[in-house]
Amino acid sequence: MLRNQIYYRLKPYLPWVLRNFVRRLAARRTRRIHRATWPIDEAAGRKPEGWPGWPDGKKFAFVITHDVEGPEGLAKCRQLAELEMELGFRSSFNFIPEGPYADPADLRRWLTDNGFEVGVHDLEHDGMLFTSRRTFAKKAQRINTYLRDWGAVGFRAGFMLHDLEWYHDLDIQYDASTFDTDPFEPQPDGAGTIFPFFVAAPQGGAANNPAPRAGYAELPYTLPQDSTLFLLLRERTPEIWLRKTDWLVGHGGMALVNVHPDYLDFSAIPDGDKEYAATAYAELLRHVTRKYPEQFWNPLPRDLAGWFKQNCNLNTRKPILPLRSAKPDAADIAGKESGLSGKRAAVLLYSRYPSDPRPRRAAEAMIEAGMQVDLLCLSDAKAEARKESVGGVRVFRVPLTHRRDNKWMYFWQYGRFFASSFWFLLNRGLRHRYDVVHVHNMPDFLVFAALFPKLRGAKIILDLHDPMPELMESIYGLKADNRKVHFLRRIERWSIGFADLVLTPNIAFKKLFASRSCSPNKIEIVMNSPQPEIFDSDRFPQGRDRIDDNGEFRVMHHGLIAHRHGVDLLVEAIALLRPKIPGIRLDIYGGATPFLKTVLEVAQRLGVEGIVCHHGPKSQAEIAEAILRCHLGVVPNRRSTFTETNFPTRLFEYLAMHRPVIAPSTQGIRDYFADDQMVFFEPGNVDDLATKILYVRDHPEEVRQTVRRGHEVYRQHLWREEKAHFVDLVARLCEHS
Repeated sequence: MLRNQIYYRLKPYLPWVLRNFVRRLAARRTRRIHRATWPIDEAAGRKPEGWPGWPDGKKFAFVITHDVEGPEGLAKCRQLAELEMELGFRSSFNFIPEGPYADPADLRRWLTDNGFEVGVHDLEHDGMLFTSRRTFAKKAQRINTYLRDWGAVGFRAGFMLHDLEWYHDLDIQYDASTFDTDPFEPQPDGAGTIFPFFVAAPQGGAANNPAPRAGYAELPYTLPQDSTLFLLLRERTPEIWLRKTDWLVGHGGMALVNVHPDYLDFSAIPDGDKEYAATAYAELLRHVTRKYPEQFWNPLPRDLAGWFKQNCNLNTRKPILPLRSAKPDAADIAGKESGLSGKRAAVLLYSRYPSDPRPRRAAEAMIEAGMQVDLLCLSDAKAEARKESVGGVRVFRVPLTHRRDNKWMYFWQYGRFFASSFWFLLNRGLRHRYDVVHVHNMPDFLVFAALFPKLRGAKIILDLHDPMPELMESIYGLKADNRKVHFLRRIERWSIGFADLVLTPNIAFKKLFASRSCSPNKIEIVMNSPQPEIFDSDRFPQGRDRIDDNGEFRVMHHGLIAHRHGVDLLVEAIALLRPKIPGIRLDIYGGATPFLKTVLEVAQRLGVEGIVCHHGPKSQAEIAEAILRCHLGVVPNRRSTFTETNFPTRLFEYLAMHRPVIAPSTQGIRDYFADDQMVFFEPGNVDDLATKILYVRDHPEEVRQTVRRGHEVYRQHLWREEKAHFVDLVARLCEHS
């Protein structure tokens, strides 16, 4: 805060051109460093526990606010409001009470008469509001006077400076001085959520407010500010606004934008340094009305705050990355209860973060329990920062792209990452002692990179996502008695012996590892379960009944397109069924792989290329949308030593969305599902697969009951239970570290 105060004191003496040049220079570096969390921070998309959904089944809230900073902006307010009225929107205009223009009483009356809201924007807008607690308390009294005189209930500080505890001095129903993610702000600590949250007043009320409220709603802006996009970063189109809006819609969140009339130009030739074309903002409004008609709620901020306080359990409304508040957050409480608060963990991951879901959830669980987490992973040097904070996890990346050319390339890259991991833990371990090192396979031998922390007393967790010998057999067609496979089993046994605790995602894997490498008492199961915030049919307007009845029967497959996953066999089954189900089609989701060419060639050879569509890779939210549009999901795995024990998380994803799914009859799946809880087919048998697809189409009521029973199995393995088990295991380890 002191650095900000110095800047704002010097600001009047620095030429505007110089200030802007320096800010743009710094912004380039900031954008590069934070490219993984701005403009979209995936962690912010998680729904708060118990979230009730928006009123009237709306898909998302679209909230518009305006900060009027100078006389130029004041002169454009009516024109801006008329543009919004023409397109069917209403917004809030925030005015500075003691700023560079006189109180616009007539304008305020005109706005409220036309259905707009008026709010208070800072006091003097000079960056000095938070100079000290005493200064803020004195200025709060003057701000409260303007709030009463204007009939306003909302506040936003200048430059998005904030202290959520101090705001209890204000007579407000809501504040809007925070954001989900914005590293360009002077105080860049994001709220980490795209939902409103409640900031409760301290017990006994606010000492500096004689008539304190129980608390207030915090409304973080979730779309980047116009000044950031068009003036600082010099974006030429509103594409970032549109893309972020679509992401917010997919997560059912709040799209809150802050547009300054000062920077809008309603003529044909805007000043590129100080203005941007108003058509860019109009395009955002038209994007919402055209793409999401009848799906959005456009409340005034005061109406949203009122609805929120009446309809949400305020005791559970917390930001995911909480800002300073009067009450301790859930992470602090969980950390104290588990004994993990203040503990240090290191994570080694031969994959990318945060896109790999299992490591991400584990790291976030440790953060929520109060731990400090350093994570080393792979990086695409062109797209990701070498070092950044993601949801509280300190992420360090090695510029090494994961390639699957051949088995020798695998081991060459494994060796490079092992060396980087060993040095990383040695270098950082000299500065502070780690309590836990969490190593994700593959490779198994990566666990030995934790030798130095182990010598200093750290406990080592080896997370065996997959059995490496069986996976290599499946990928490269190796025999079980091959010398390389024997060597991999020996490495597995040594690695498990080095670790203090072994985690694995299903029963079959645990039995396999216990049968050849260690006692079953050393292995614990933490299942992979879909993100409930994404794979939840109830968050979509039409919910689980959302299937277009246009004569089609849509079959879906998503995931890695590889030989062992049998997508070519599914294409053959579709070809067999085409005469019996004329409207059948197959939608395939997943990145391009060498085996994709084989799949498409099979479709062409069988004459079904017109009904087999490859859609490419999609986000988890897009996959959830696609599942709702399909009639049936299929996991068409061939039988192999790997797939026999594997449990595909995709099964849970379909069941979470109340969609039927056909699965291979393998041990890894039958450990969890009985015949009346899943539709099974014989792996590798195209005729049997086609028969089961036809059965699903012709027996909707029986299949509906099967899905209902399968959904109950899924409900027994929700991530919140798996997370609690994981945190408990880490806590027990740390007791002896």
